[in-house]
Amino acid sequence: MKTSDFYYELPEELIAQDPLKKRSDSRLLVLDKESGQTEHHVFKEIVQYLHPKDCLVINDTKVIPARLIGAKEETGAKIEVLLLKRKEKDIWETLVKPGRKAKPGTRIRFGDGLLTGEVVDVVEEGNRLIRFEYQGIFEEILDQLGQMPLPPYITHQLQDKERYNTVYASHEGSAAAPTAGLHFTQELLKKIEEKGIEIARVTLHVGLGTFRPVKVDDVEAHHMHSEFYMIEPEAAEKINRAKAQGGRVICVGTTSCRTIESAADEKGQIHACSGWTDIFIYPGYQFKVLDCLITNFHLPESTLIMLVSALAGKEHVMAAYEEAVREKYRFFSFGDAMFIK
Repeated sequence: MKTSDFYYELPEELIAQDPLKKRSDSRLLVLDKESGQTEHHVFKEIVQYLHPKDCLVINDTKVIPARLIGAKEETGAKIEVLLLKRKEKDIWETLVKPGRKAKPGTRIRFGDGLLTGEVVDVVEEGNRLIRFEYQGIFEEILDQLGQMPLPPYITHQLQDKERYNTVYASHEGSAAAPTAGLHFTQELLKKIEEKGIEIARVTLHVGLGTFRPVKVDDVEAHHMHSEFYMIEPEAAEKINRAKAQGGRVICVGTTSCRTIESAADEKGQIHACSGWTDIFIYPGYQFKVLDCLITNFHLPESTLIMLVSALAGKEHVMAAYEEAVREKYRFFSFGDAMFIK
């Protein structure tokens, strides 16, 4: 299986630069994974596709304003730091630009010294471990100084930080949003619960590895970066109950899907657990728990479009993407949604 099998042409003007005024006004392309047939809707109409006894699995991770602009203490040269993973209380794995200026021992000041960082080590792929020094609460300082780490294809400044978080985001730790969840409003979630659908919250802190391009020709040679996930007993119980009652498990986003597939045993049962996953789902994968998926439109040749193709078949997915381009759907993080049923 070649990476180029997952390529499609996308006009630049279809890359959504800003979120819509109302989250649930996005468009929704519904794809039948068996027949490949498609329908066109508005996202708020997703309710009609969900049935009592189904379980909707959402990822409640919260994106932190992880992009910091600072200056080297010795020279004043500008340095950009992106927080990737907290390793210890005040030590973070980071992506630094320009990296060559950030050798171990380099000290960086942010916000007139409100926050100071020292590079303590260089780790895999040139990432830096930085130890931070500050007075007060780190999260509050980050909220004051940091910017949301929007993907490089979004060139507009985000006016409201919270629009790059879901309305149910609660566990801080992501470097990127689980974007399929951005379409939900509290009103829509209430309607879904009132219809008798259980909502199970899981957590997977999204790392930038999810969006790294696949640089090998052979899909199977690609290695995923690991991300931290957590499933509480209540969520495991809801998912297992839906399966036992003949309901469907419907994941909101590829991150929720990867979480439950990582946690499932061979019989498709979910157990409360936490840990790191580097699961890579591509065509040929046999899903243990997932039945349906709500997702956004993903980058060509990405691991995300490969995951979607594992569920609905590459031919169906690529045809649906071509249709979405013809119909001028909005693509990527702030774009429209797809429901694979």
